[in-house]
Amino acid sequence: MLSFIVPAYNEELELPRALAAIRAAAEAAAQPYEIIVVDDASTDATAQIAKSAGAVVVPVKYRQIAAVRNAGARAASGDIFFFVDADTFISPAHVTGARAALAAGCAGGGARVTTDGFVPLWGRVFVHVFSAFYFTAANLGAGAFLFTTRENFEAAGGFDEELFAGEEVYFSRALKKLGRFRLLAEPVVTSGRKLRMHSARHILGRSVGIIFRGKRGVKSRDKLDLWYDGRRETEPDAPAPENTRG
Repeated sequence: MLSFIVPAYNEELELPRALAAIRAAAEAAAQPYEIIVVDDASTDATAQIAKSAGAVVVPVKYRQIAAVRNAGARAASGDIFFFVDADTFISPAHVTGARAALAAGCAGGGARVTTDGFVPLWGRVFVHVFSAFYFTAANLGAGAFLFTTRENFEAAGGFDEELFAGEEVYFSRALKKLGRFRLLAEPVVTSGRKLRMHSARHILGRSVGIIFRGKRGVKSRDKLDLWYDGRRETEPDAPAPENTRG
């Protein structure tokens, strides 16, 4: 059984496409699966959309991403866990690649990330530089897409609920202690909305602040508005023109 765990807060615009992508990827794997949407106190149609798509909806009121992901894991019935953000779109290659990596003895893994929709030039440069350090040099998984087995998830202790951001970094490191960590060749596609809705100064400032403060800088929502302000676009992402991707 494959369990796809989708944390969601006010994701009525992006969620339909994300769930459709998960369903297509899971059905291509020809293996039993479930989709669990953990609705973290949404005030829009997130829960209704998830139910209409056939997902199991787990309602919570945490407003903390680590706790939301853990709640989904507790509700899951599968032997393999996929954590997929509600604004992220996977393909069959991610499911087959993850299963192959786990079968080969990897403790877990993830995938690089590319953005969808129009992204300003500074945003594309930021993603490129970030990816070089985070994925290529550090070999860490992004919260947008992570996979592991139930056994390894429990052995790693799940996501650290003391943290309001960056929990995927420490979860990736915990999995590495259990075995190899594999980043799949094909990137997942995730919304570029933060790069459209916030200035370069704001995003760079918040990102650098977290790097320098480390864990103590992510143990509350203070100065984490980039992740918790709840701002959303009024229209879902559209595929970007070929010359703006990446």
